[in-house]
Amino acid sequence: MAKVIDVMDIDDDNGNFNSAKPNLKGKNVVVSAAPPDTRATPWVEKYRPQSLDDVAAHRDIVETIDRLASGNRLPHLLLYGPPGTGKTSTVLAMARKLYGNKLQNMVLELNASDDRGIDVVRQQIQDFASTQSISFGGKSAVKLVLLDEADAMTKDAQFALRRVIEKYTKSNRFALICNNVNKIIPALQSRCTRFRFAPLDAVHVRDRLRHVIESEGLDVPENGMKALVQLSNGDMRKALNILQSTHMACQQITEEAVYLCTGNPLPKDIEQISHWLLNEPFTTSSQRISEMKTRKGLALVDIVREVTMFVFKIKMPPAVRIQLINDMADIEYRLSMACNDKLQLGSLIAAFTRARGSLVAAGT
Repeated sequence: MAKVIDVMDIDDDNGNFNSAKPNLKGKNVVVSAAPPDTRATPWVEKYRPQSLDDVAAHRDIVETIDRLASGNRLPHLLLYGPPGTGKTSTVLAMARKLYGNKLQNMVLELNASDDRGIDVVRQQIQDFASTQSISFGGKSAVKLVLLDEADAMTKDAQFALRRVIEKYTKSNRFALICNNVNKIIPALQSRCTRFRFAPLDAVHVRDRLRHVIESEGLDVPENGMKALVQLSNGDMRKALNILQSTHMACQQITEEAVYLCTGNPLPKDIEQISHWLLNEPFTTSSQRISEMKTRKGLALVDIVREVTMFVFKIKMPPAVRIQLINDMADIEYRLSMACNDKLQLGSLIAAFTRARGSLVAAGT
């Protein structure tokens, strides 16, 4: 006798338990218990957590969602936070636990950055939500609509979605995933239970990277691991992409190899640049930084960003530090607007020249 999957049971409006036709709209959801083991598979997918136990970080959130789902009390969900923190993986792992091999029929997965207009809500989502649920053990289960990058949806689409959620709450649950929760209208936020996924701690990034490194048989010394964790900034997806790209380019994944493959300046280069900015005349600093930038193929915006972080390590009065960081934030913004690199390099050196004068005046 087949094992009955424990899912949330629900009746239709007439008290019947009917089976739905397979849903053919939206994205297909991967059902396999283990990720495909092929060399062409990106490691972010190959090593995506397949169960809730595999989601190492944010255990308090994961366990809360697991209890709600297992107790047939799952609400509509709004998961938000920076990229690569496990939002989508958590929802998909929960869906696998609930629906098992019926996952493709019970889950509609859409990326709202692609399917972002009101027509998608009126057609794909409403059509899926209005169909009868697949029967489990004589009863029909609620279906799941997963909207990734929901903050890319238009306002009209969000208002239309609010009405769909109200109308089909009895037979559907909606999971909205986004980076910027402020772009989700209050009417949708109020209908969901919100969970914030913060950037991953370095220990969680390191543990997951170590698992991948052992599985792939990679040669990663400690300085390479430190560089991977440092550059990921709490984004597991970014860490795995850097690891895989560096592995494709270099046999040994050292610190220098990681920074070379990502185009980021090495920490020792940032220390050297900061020394020039704080000690050398304007012309000398400009010449030396330009030479290093050209020789190593560095982007000025990356130099400014890393020097900004290095400023926090330098001993200086708080007022001087705040002014210097504000100046560099302005420079980084102008660089993002495609302003001339040479002019902005001059602005960077001028900002440090002013800070140097303030330090001398303060006797630091």
